[in-house]
Amino acid sequence: MEKLVAYSVVPRFNPAEKERKIRYYAQAQARGVMGIREMADRIQKMCTVTRTDTLAVLTALVDVMCDGLAQGEVVRLGELGAFQVGLKGKGSETVKGFHTGLISKAHINFRPGAELRNALQKLGFMRVPKRKDLAELGPKMDGKEAAEQPAVTEGRVVTEGPAVTEGPGAGERSEEMGD
Repeated sequence: MEKLVAYSVVPRFNPAEKERKIRYYAQAQARGVMGIREMADRIQKMCTVTRTDTLAVLTALVDVMCDGLAQGEVVRLGELGAFQVGLKGKGSETVKGFHTGLISKAHINFRPGAELRNALQKLGFMRVPKRKDLAELGPKMDGKEAAEQPAVTEGRVVTEGPAVTEGPGAGERSEEMGD
């Protein structure tokens, strides 16, 4: 079964352009949230480990990762990727003039591993209405209908409305902007 990422088309300014003309870009739309309990349920179905044991391991993983990151370690999770602490702040004119007060906050950098990067290469795309547009449809779409999976036939998505697929080799994109 083809993996499809839902997206809607949104207007944005490209800050690099002097004219600041509006361009239209794809913006990924989440179809839901998979929490730690859902992950444990799915993992349980794939192996002999119980849901309770899986949940315990995933909970401990969070604690171990936080500890490692706090100690300045790069946390590698195999083919998933690596996590590392990064810093944001203001610069100093000299090395001697730098002090920790110039650091405004810490954040987490994630570098995906090979398997995760490869999984992204295999994705297809399905255009969906923006959430605002769905809300304006009111009682015609109660949310359940909007979340239904489309049927995939010969590499094309068959749905009601403006859903289309684009994938590798399915057409050239004139401009791209990440989100």
